[in-house]
Amino acid sequence: MSFIESDERKALREAVRGLATKYGQQYFLDCANTDRKTDEMWEEAGELGFIGVNLPEEYGGGGAGMYELAIVMEEIAAAGTGLLMLVVSPAICGNIIAKFGTDEQKQRWIPGLADGSITMAFGITEPDAGSNSHNITTTARRDGDEWILSGQKVFISGVDQAQAVLIVSRTEDAKTGKLKPALFIVPTDAPGFSSTMIDMDLKNPEKQFTLFLDDVRLPADALIGSEDAALSQLFAGLNPERIMASASAVGMGRFALEKAVSYANDRTVWKAPIGSHQAIAHPLAQCKIELEAAKLLMQKAATLYDAGDDWGAAEPANMAKYLAGEACVKTVDQAVQTLGGNGLTVEYGVAAMVPLSRLTRIAPVSREMILNFVASASLGLPKSY
Repeated sequence: MSFIESDERKALREAVRGLATKYGQQYFLDCANTDRKTDEMWEEAGELGFIGVNLPEEYGGGGAGMYELAIVMEEIAAAGTGLLMLVVSPAICGNIIAKFGTDEQKQRWIPGLADGSITMAFGITEPDAGSNSHNITTTARRDGDEWILSGQKVFISGVDQAQAVLIVSRTEDAKTGKLKPALFIVPTDAPGFSSTMIDMDLKNPEKQFTLFLDDVRLPADALIGSEDAALSQLFAGLNPERIMASASAVGMGRFALEKAVSYANDRTVWKAPIGSHQAIAHPLAQCKIELEAAKLLMQKAATLYDAGDDWGAAEPANMAKYLAGEACVKTVDQAVQTLGGNGLTVEYGVAAMVPLSRLTRIAPVSREMILNFVASASLGLPKSY
């Protein structure tokens, strides 16, 4: 891992920044306020090769890795926009299909995932399972050469803009004991598949849904990988999920910090910019330090993942997600405090980030579950559950 980004990565970062600033926070908020999707930005990002930068070149992707896709996510978020489906479609679903799909499945799905013409959601969380994935009850049973899926999922992002959902289930003969995930691609127009939007108090164009799978019949080739796959098949998607969530949180924190620093330099009280006072300057300096620390952990995780070390990437990916979420919440809060009353106005666009930043401590994995993981996996302490 080099601390100096290559010329290619620098160029990618600059190109993404150009796209993101072209749209910016106002575009994102306008879409959220008028119940529109960020389709224009998504389509342009796909045309420029940003969405599928991590996917295999032979199937239409950019042939790079999670490090590069994290650059895309970070720079988009740093411009005050958000493309949540970047976390889901190319990072989770794309990586799983690229690693475990058949050649036919790769040909069918990856080119569209890479150019953004296909968006795929990811369904793992269930109402009665939550963070305990071993309690997943969505079941796949064989019926001749076909599969029949039954179950329910909750807090699934972007179903209304997806053509398919990658569903995590278990086979009928594996309902108890340790989770043996079986992953199926379910078209959103499949008979028996339905969804209901969850009313969230967030300014975000990308919505959350509850899914219902009522005996959804699927062909044999809807199964990705093996029905007896180990958890490594799931980790192929969950580590990228945490890396991308970290990138989003770091980018959002950068955006908030830039707003606060700009205001602290311009706002003059008692004949001096308020940024000259340590009570303003020091908290912002702390935010900068913590965001940079989170970014380094994220880059370490991406580097290990791209090197093929899924298990080695798990620790820094989780740590990065934890630290990025904490730093993002702290930075957004400090930006509001720096701007004072202006921090709560629509004009300055800082208050809108408060609930979105809070989400970074909860999804896609809560800070408490990350602490559980680090305590047991990194420190060797006994599990509390």
